[in-house]
Amino acid sequence: MAEVKAKKHLGQHFLRDLTIAQQIADSLSYQGYDITLEIGPGMGVLTQFLLSKTTELHLIEIDKESVKYLNENYPYLQDQIHEKDFLKFDFVTFFKQKQIAIIGNFPYNISTQIVFKALENRAYIPEFSGMFQKEVAERICEKPGSKAYGILSVLCQAFYETTYLFTVSEQVFSPPPKVKSGVLKMIRKENYHLPCSEKLFFTIVKSGFNQRRKTLRNSLKQFLTDETLKGDVVFDQRPEQLSFEDFISLTQKIESNVI
Repeated sequence: MAEVKAKKHLGQHFLRDLTIAQQIADSLSYQGYDITLEIGPGMGVLTQFLLSKTTELHLIEIDKESVKYLNENYPYLQDQIHEKDFLKFDFVTFFKQKQIAIIGNFPYNISTQIVFKALENRAYIPEFSGMFQKEVAERICEKPGSKAYGILSVLCQAFYETTYLFTVSEQVFSPPPKVKSGVLKMIRKENYHLPCSEKLFFTIVKSGFNQRRKTLRNSLKQFLTDETLKGDVVFDQRPEQLSFEDFISLTQKIESNVI
């Protein structure tokens, strides 16, 4: 079968550099789980390096043409190639609540949604690795104090150890994207259950950054029901000044003072 034509509406940019594909495959440990799920394999440039590393490899691909190409070129994987939309795929039920690692050269137009879905299902995802638009990868790994630091930074770092691995040039893709790419890995923390309401934690983080120019006293005023709490100096800060640990402490304070 001829090569797959990249489709703009799917955000497809096919990686051509085998060395980079190998490096991405090498970023996972393949320990503590048997299943590896590759998102958006395209023509399988990363897939070929994953085959020898993982006990059980599954591919999820929304593009019919890519699925046909994969089935023809990796016939022994046919039962493990799934023509589905990852964002709508109930992989937890499908894999019977087993631990899985996620990896891929992610479509940039849905990459942050992929991360949020992984966070929602973090109990089943000990490792996550892959390629993003560079600024998204940097944002996930960013530390407090910068404009890039935001909701993704706090939420990912609360549950995972995040590491920015390396930058990738536009020229190693076909067609070349208009931006550089970045590869990162996330390893789930042993104690990834927070010592506070996780639902409230997510709400506090999102509420703070949705009005990031305001101090927390203003952006979180709907949660402040106690005069003592209102007087806490932490509320004079802006959200980008707080680490994920600070947000956990903040959530605990609000939780203990909510009527």
